[in-house]
Amino acid sequence: MDVETRMQLITRNTLEIVTREELKTLLETSARPKGYIGYEPSGLVHIGWLVWIMKVKDMVDAGVDFTVLEATWHAKINDKLGGDLDLIRMSARIVRAVMEGAGVPVEKIRFIDAEDLASDKDYWALVINVAKNASLARIKRALTIMGRRAEEAEIDASKLIYPAMQVADIYYLDLDIALGGMDQRKAHMLARDLAGKLKAKKPVAVHTPLITGLRGVKRMDAVGEIDDVYVTAKMSKSMPENTILVHEDPEAIAAKIRAAYCPAGQEEFNPVMEINKYILFQQPGFKLVVERPAKYGGTVVYEKYEDLARDFKEKKLHPLDLKKATADALARMLEPIRKRILSDREVLESIEAISGRITR
Repeated sequence: MDVETRMQLITRNTLEIVTREELKTLLETSARPKGYIGYEPSGLVHIGWLVWIMKVKDMVDAGVDFTVLEATWHAKINDKLGGDLDLIRMSARIVRAVMEGAGVPVEKIRFIDAEDLASDKDYWALVINVAKNASLARIKRALTIMGRRAEEAEIDASKLIYPAMQVADIYYLDLDIALGGMDQRKAHMLARDLAGKLKAKKPVAVHTPLITGLRGVKRMDAVGEIDDVYVTAKMSKSMPENTILVHEDPEAIAAKIRAAYCPAGQEEFNPVMEINKYILFQQPGFKLVVERPAKYGGTVVYEKYEDLARDFKEKKLHPLDLKKATADALARMLEPIRKRILSDREVLESIEAISGRITR
């Protein structure tokens, strides 16, 4: 596979590459660069996670030697699932099944539990060195990577360890590429800024979009730094009415999308449009079929997201017609994931154990 094809795979459906020039040089000089994503196993899997899951597949297809860090200790620090490591590990088991169902070649990926890192004194030496070279203000500003406000560290000092751990993860694994959503940007920038001082690799940062929650976002919330905006707006499993879980049945999906925020003509922070842009239209050969009576324009087939966005912004496509087509297409796309989950008793037991345990 040539460099341009690899670049296209890695950069498609992303919001930011820091930097593209560094990524291209990396691919020109390395057949198997090291990449990773770290995620908190923090509950059930919602459709927003499919964005990074599909990007992992792109990375592997592009020849990246990929590691998935199941950040169990990080999830405990962040109070996910009550800090219960058994439940946190169950969540990681669910994520692996979802990745399989989504067509990710998991046999080509190295999965690491955070405990594998934390059992090594050299890892903790890195954590300390990161902390010693970062100001308290910088660390507190980075707490948005865990969906927390800076002031929350005032009552739980363990949260201040988290950003230093995430940067140490990148250095310890000797990575070339760090993948994450826009909400992880501050940690990745800290890793890049400190790399020279700590004689570590300066990772290329690949940032994916985050799906807006089904309730939408108020205009007053859409201000500030770009990664903070995404933290405010993103879909979250802690609010069931605001998210779609990947194993939900078609009827539940249809009901949630029917009730979703989708103002006529508005593309920005519109979760229904984002589901199309960042998930559905990323599938090879996807077409959105909108069935309408002849008196309302008849059935229309969209082969490109750009055409869908144009008609929606020009109000040639009614939100209700868009919602129905989107719900049908999403349910079909999620069917292989649902089948993978429903066929695995251990995964079903994990879902049952975790269901109802909401952590923010």
